[in-house]
Amino acid sequence: MALKFNWYKTSRSNLMILRSGDAHPMPLSSSLARNTLRCFVALAAALIPVAGFSQTAGMDPLTGVWGAEARLGVPAQGELFLDEDKGVWHASIAGYQVVAETKGNEIRFTLPDGSAEFRGVVDAAAKVVHGEWIQQGGVILDSQYASPVELRSAAPSVWRGTVVPLEQRVSVYVIFSSKDGKMTATISNPEGNFFRRRVYVVTQEGDRVFLELNGKKVEGRLDEKAGTLSLQLVNWLPPFQFTHRTAKDADGFYPRTPADKEEWRYRKPLPEGDGWTTASMQAEGLEAAPIGELIKQILTADPTSTALKIQSLLIARHGHLVLEEYFYGFSQERVHDMRSAGKTFAPALVGVAREHGATLTPQTPIYPLFAQYSSFANWDIRKQKMTLRDVMTMTAGNACDDNNDDSPGNEDRMQSDAQQRDWYKYSLDLPMLKNPGGEDAIYCSGDLNLVGGAVAAATHCWIPEFFEANLARPLQFGRYYLNLMPDGQAYMGGGAYLRPRDQLKLGQLYLDGGIWNGKRIVSKSWVTESTSVHSRFSPTYSLGQIHQYGYGWHIHDLKSGEKTYRVFAAEGNGGQFVIVVPELDMVVGITGGSYGEFDQWYRWELELVPEFILPAAGSRRNHPHKP
Repeated sequence: MALKFNWYKTSRSNLMILRSGDAHPMPLSSSLARNTLRCFVALAAALIPVAGFSQTAGMDPLTGVWGAEARLGVPAQGELFLDEDKGVWHASIAGYQVVAETKGNEIRFTLPDGSAEFRGVVDAAAKVVHGEWIQQGGVILDSQYASPVELRSAAPSVWRGTVVPLEQRVSVYVIFSSKDGKMTATISNPEGNFFRRRVYVVTQEGDRVFLELNGKKVEGRLDEKAGTLSLQLVNWLPPFQFTHRTAKDADGFYPRTPADKEEWRYRKPLPEGDGWTTASMQAEGLEAAPIGELIKQILTADPTSTALKIQSLLIARHGHLVLEEYFYGFSQERVHDMRSAGKTFAPALVGVAREHGATLTPQTPIYPLFAQYSSFANWDIRKQKMTLRDVMTMTAGNACDDNNDDSPGNEDRMQSDAQQRDWYKYSLDLPMLKNPGGEDAIYCSGDLNLVGGAVAAATHCWIPEFFEANLARPLQFGRYYLNLMPDGQAYMGGGAYLRPRDQLKLGQLYLDGGIWNGKRIVSKSWVTESTSVHSRFSPTYSLGQIHQYGYGWHIHDLKSGEKTYRVFAAEGNGGQFVIVVPELDMVVGITGGSYGEFDQWYRWELELVPEFILPAAGSRRNHPHKP
């Protein structure tokens, strides 16, 4: 039986939650089960003793780490061929063969089983086909995702490229420990932090194992002879099958595998032909000691704690990549969900569109841009006043608050509404609560998504194609994936998957006034306007800190020692950050896995960066070529 994980993503305070379900494993009723089907997957792996939590003679057989990991689903991938024969185009990939539809220089096809489709444009002069591979939502992924594919001429009338879909991987670890005769268990999920590492009380009756939390029990069975643990995490799905794990095969559980708590050794990042020049920290005026102390804390963090689930840390100084470290199974080429840090791309695309002649300004009215709709629900004269500036700064005045589950425009409610699958229309139909504009921002993912709609309307382009041609390709991105709405348009409210090296480029682009490697992508004036303060969020939702906002950029004053630095940052749930420190000519990139733990991951920017990273930089004057 094939079982599904289907975690539902929200934007900022967003918890990784089941549709209509609880965020921790407990037996569910059959009626609730029917409403929350698509949530878990049964996994299995081989038995190996556990290092660090390894068993010793006389130790309870449960003690240690039990794990299950899998890469789920096998979407079509590999070499994609397009060939033309007497005006008819044929496509083949992974055993699929299909006749493509063409219109002018556009070419499209859908695989026979509907699992993926392709949209491309043939550039005969350049002997290349630029396209987007669209994979359907699957076992884990709730959305469609579009990723660029370039096919080059391989022979007369034959083009060849490589399709690499977004991988669907999941891992679950159960950690049993005993103290003072009492056993407890913690459940960890690195990709989504689904179980939040809650502590369960463990009891045993023969081979039966019970995990109890708040009066509710999860039941399992221990087979000591086979070395397996079966846990009934949800009562309407088959049990999960776990085996003991060591630091050598618990991919994603430890900061490094095998677990290595020796002194951190610095290595200069390597150039990878992706546009980044690299240098040593010393050459760019960074002290290794404070950064090394931060990395030591990451490496020695208790894997069962909530504190430091930092999965990558990158630093660029004076335009050079000087630090690149990965943890918890992540690596240079493994893309990471940006969550709401991806919102910052929406206003960036406005700047890109302006460079290409689009007549968009902050004062452009929003509603006339959506001329495809003949009418709007809850019509209010105040909607006529709503501008592009208002949705870029989350001051639209509509009934949308992602921090309020009862708000009509809350991202969860929008994305789970079965009646209205057009998310632009959903947002535009919301009632108004106040006049648009002003300085008081209310966090609303739907507003930034409307910015994407404005770009699509002004450029008459499908956003994934516009993004690839005018932002990703000039920034020399590697693999990336844009999540799509039900209608196939890109969702700009967050959730894109990028390599951390490419995420960092967005910060470097804005630090350098809109230029990347000598090529202007957005104007300097747009960078200045975007990173200026236009609105403010309530300190209630910012750990009591002053929290300002530009066009998709969060603006903070970080105090380090006696010095205060103004920074602007892209920020996302779980600990996704691109932090730009203009005074130090520095960009810091962080990805993390503390989803749904705002009070934990938000401190990484407000506290860890000022404590460890800013002191390492000291001053812009450390660079011999800059005043």
